[in-house]
Amino acid sequence: MASQLLPTSSETPRSHRPPPRPRKTAYPALTRTASSAINNVRTDAMSVWLADKIIVTVSQNGRLAQWFHVPLNVSQPSNPLRPHTTVVIPDDLDNGEDTQAMLPLSHLTPTTLLGGGCSEREAVGQLYAAQLASAIRMRDVDETRTVVLGLGLEKGSWGESGMGGIERNVFFEVMELLGKVL
Repeated sequence: MASQLLPTSSETPRSHRPPPRPRKTAYPALTRTASSAINNVRTDAMSVWLADKIIVTVSQNGRLAQWFHVPLNVSQPSNPLRPHTTVVIPDDLDNGEDTQAMLPLSHLTPTTLLGGGCSEREAVGQLYAAQLASAIRMRDVDETRTVVLGLGLEKGSWGESGMGGIERNVFFEVMELLGKVL
């Protein structure tokens, strides 16, 4: 009986297995959580994979100030991984890598549901929502559920920069945290 609990040499130990893919059943809903310090503030992320929606929250100090949604069941270009658009990347953001691969998919349109605040915060929130939806869609091109993002970053996490009011490192740290709950 004890041998059934230990992996055999042909089995992969549990710590080395990839995380389970979200199931498309209503219950129990797959939930993932992760935490990180962003700008020295504890930041919590959570995802809930429901039958019709994927709900993701990013919160600092329990705050949720904005909500966005991005439908994934919209018509898309023939190759969703390479949109047919030309984008000029500013020199301060271009680090020689394939920066177009980092851009959100052009056919995904985030919409603010609640808590827009100023237009700058709303634009940054929509950028997070579009990036999140793109990451989900790139992982599974057949995904059609609506992505709902709850965002609650403290004012100090927005910073002063040329990216519409958010510091580049904060943006990438938040996106890395979101990647942990996908």
